[in-house]
This record gives sequence, C-alpha cells and structure tokens, in this order.
Amino acid sequence: MNYKDKLITAQQAVDMVKSGDYIVTGLGCSTADAFFSHLHLAADRLKDVVISTCLPMKDYPCFSDPAYTDSFFHDSWFYSPATRKAHKMGSTSFVPNCLHFAGTKRLAHRQPNIYVGAAAMPDEHGNISLSCSNTYEMQMIAAADLVILEINPNYPRTFGDAFVRLDEADHLIEVDYEVPALPDVPPNEKDKVIGGLIAPYIKDGDCLQLGIGGMPNALAEMLMDKKDLGIHTEMLTTNMMKLFQAGAVSGRKKQLQNGKMVCTFIMGSKELYEFCHDNPSVEVLAGSYTNDPYVIGQNDNMISINATLEVDLTGQCASESIGSTQFSGTGGQTDTATGAQKSKNGKSFICLYSTAMVKNPQTGEREEISKIVAQLKPGAAVSLSRNDVDYVVTEYGVAALRGTNIRERVELLIGIAHPKFRDQLRQQALELGIISQR
Repeated sequence: MNYKDKLITAQQAVDMVKSGDYIVTGLGCSTADAFFSHLHLAADRLKDVVISTCLPMKDYPCFSDPAYTDSFFHDSWFYSPATRKAHKMGSTSFVPNCLHFAGTKRLAHRQPNIYVGAAAMPDEHGNISLSCSNTYEMQMIAAADLVILEINPNYPRTFGDAFVRLDEADHLIEVDYEVPALPDVPPNEKDKVIGGLIAPYIKDGDCLQLGIGGMPNALAEMLMDKKDLGIHTEMLTTNMMKLFQAGAVSGRKKQLQNGKMVCTFIMGSKELYEFCHDNPSVEVLAGSYTNDPYVIGQNDNMISINATLEVDLTGQCASESIGSTQFSGTGGQTDTATGAQKSKNGKSFICLYSTAMVKNPQTGEREEISKIVAQLKPGAAVSLSRNDVDYVVTEYGVAALRGTNIRERVELLIGIAHPKFRDQLRQQALELGIISQR
C-alpha cells in the first residue's frame, strides 16, 4: 500500500481517541507535536484519557491546562519543565523506572490503545525510521491497537532497529516542524574544573556514556586529542558528534557494535540531527538493550558520567527529586552506572557542584547550601544506591568510594565538600550516629 493511502490529518487522528483510552508517545524529540497540539480540542467529548510521555520538549494544553483535568491524565517516565508544571496542578504523575525496563514494566501494568509519535519519511522500500528514539517506542508500537506516525522530512533517517514497515502503521500524518533542538550550554568555571578532574581517568580506546550540560561539554573539549574512543550511551549528544568529527571517536576498540556509535535516543543541535541522517556509524537501538547493565558491561573500559542533585555521607545519590518533589527521573543513571562497573576496567562517575543557592523558606533570602549532606532531604528519591556508587566528583576533588566502609566514605565525601561546610558535616555525622567518636 502506498503511504499516501494512509494519510490523515492531526484532527482526524484526534477524532479516533475515545474516553478511557491509553495513549503513548515517543521520548523527547519523538513526541507527536501535531497530535498533542490538537488533542485538547476534543476535551468536551473525552473523559479519563491517560497519556504517557518521557521528557516532553513542549507544554501542551492537554497536559497542564486546568480546564482539561477531567478529560486527560498524564503519566511521565521522566519530568521536564512542562511535566513539573503539570504535576503541581495534579494532572501528572511520575512513573518510577530504570530506563532499560521502562517499556517492559509499563506494559506489564497496562497496554496502550494508541501509539502516536514522530518519525522520518518512509524510504523507497516502505520502511519508516523512528529517527530520534527507540527507548521504548518499538515495544509500544508492537503492543498498541492503533499506530499513528507523524512523518516529517526534517527528521533524520537513522540506522539501528527502529524501523516500522508501512503496513505496521495504521495511519500517517504529514508534518513539517523542526526537530526540537537543545542549545549548547557553555561550561562555567566549575564545569571546567570537574571536567579536568575526570579527564585523566579517560584513556585512548575507552567507551563513553555522557550526559548533557556544561560539565559534559567541558569534558568533551578536553578529550578532543584522544584516539579510538567508543560511544555506547543512552543519549547521543552534540558533544559526542564533535568528538567523532575531531577524530577522537572511532569505536574500533569496542567489543559490541564495533565501529558504531550506539544510543537509544538522540537529542541536541540541528547539526547533530543532520550528522545522524543516513549515517551508518550511528545506531539507535532499543533501550532494553542499550541500557541493560549486562550489555553495557560487555564493552571493556566503559566510562559512565552522570550528574546528581545531592549526595549523602554514605554515598546515596538523589538525582531526580528535591526532597519529595519530583524534578526529572532516574532515566539511565542506575543502568549506566552499574553497567560500567560490570565492565573490565570500567568506572562510573557521579558529578555535582559542592554547593547551590536556594531560597530560605523563612527569610525568603537566597543562601548557599552544601549539596553533600549528612542526610538527604526528607522524601528524596535515591536514584543510585550507596551500594552502586563508584566515583563522586565536585570542583574540590574526586572521592573513590568503591569498596569503602561508611567511615571512609564520610571522610572522602567531606574532603570534596565546600570547605565552609566540612566541620558542620563531620559534626552531623557524629550526632546522627553515621560514624562514632573514636
């Protein structure tokens, strides 16, 4: 069947939604923008429609407009500014997950009626690339009663295992919006110091997982003269593209997908999307594979680098919530941190600034607090357990926690805390019984 026989409009797709339906869309750039821009227009005839997203790049009325709370409820695997806003008004709830199990465990709970997501244009063979993400999308497509794809000439055609045959899509919507881009974050002085502390641990031939932000950008700049680095990552970023273009990344030393840059989703600059288009050196593979710690550990010399919000003196990392307030998500942090430590000569780094400026609820004034703490804030979600932490890095140094006891951890973590908080932290550790006076 010619794909034109499957074409419908976004409004026609919305007309197919029924009360009580469960709708899943793609992660990040793969969210179906045209569909969700129209969905609220059907609110007057819909009730109890559940939507699942992951890191949506835009806010939509069906997510966060109070007028539509009876019609739509929103579940999210990973919060973004849009979902944090919607959570406050009670129309969104977080789905706890480690990314490699996100689709599998959700499907054990509920099957989707509709999958709708962004994709590239069909090729001459009738194959439709899901383009920027295969985190859980192919799993959901296989399970959904109805599959609708927004095909877009601006989306890169990527290689890997994220192709839908034309006969597997029930309907197609032709769209022409730009792929949502993430601007490069210039590194600040703290980012450069932290990047400089990690860089000596990375050797020629190592395999990398990096995140986004100023610190990974600073680190990437320090790795441009490396040779034969590999990429096996959750998210393929602009700084990874730059490392490839500089000749630092070849993938020739990898044990899995030799010579390939492996990821489960792509997010970054327009230049990154252009780089990934029809590029056989980039493979977008299922999140259940790329983020499986057992798979990650099969690449030797795996280096995982992630960020956190708060670390306690025993090594617990709260990376997704501020106290009981959900901020982001576990994502692939547990997957990649534990996977790297399964690797021969692998290492996992958790990075954070030593302090943050926050508003004092009593005075309303902003004050500096330590992000290394005796105890996590009440209700904080532990994204990486103290059993699984390896290296912790601030601008004051690197704490190597692998195999250490609690007393050793307290001293190591106090040693990389801001100097003005060190005495206080040691006193709190004694008062709380984390350590005892000798």
